[in-house]
Amino acid sequence: MTAFQALDLPEVILVTPRRFGDARGYFCETYVQPLYAANGVCAVFVQDNESLSALPGTVRGLHMQAPPFAQAKLVRVLSGAVFDVAVDVRKGSPTYGRWAGARLTAEGGEQLFVPQGFAHGFCTLVPDTRVAYKVDALYDRASECGIIWNDPDLAIQWGFDGETILSDKDRILPRLKDFQSPFSYAGG
Repeated sequence: MTAFQALDLPEVILVTPRRFGDARGYFCETYVQPLYAANGVCAVFVQDNESLSALPGTVRGLHMQAPPFAQAKLVRVLSGAVFDVAVDVRKGSPTYGRWAGARLTAEGGEQLFVPQGFAHGFCTLVPDTRVAYKVDALYDRASECGIIWNDPDLAIQWGFDGETILSDKDRILPRLKDFQSPFSYAGG
């Protein structure tokens, strides 16, 4: 049975699909829409993405797209391991500015559901880490935005103490206090 666990931010869900193993290896259903929807992963995914990070300490994030191109994500690791993070950026939310995170590994098969209205990022923990994720809106460069990964007000514990590797665009992202969030909390 696939396990669904709400994290400290209840909309952020850690999913661990069941693996059926034998002498050949294992089989696993990594996404079953009715089952996932019944457990809070309510998104109609339209695109799959994959990244490879050669070195541990590679940070990708904290990213999001503004409405109407906002994206929910379902993230999993194909090889290696990451610490995956979601930050609530919905104005008026009781958990605004808080983060939740989980270690995702290829070995464990864990997935993280990051809903719209949350910034997302991960830090690779081992070499040659491949991450795959589903999104429910197509990529739109003009709507890209984000928050700096090491914002001291967020104090994210990334689980990696070495030198970090960032893209040029991720180095110049604003702090949360300087970010004009395009998201509002709808209540509930």
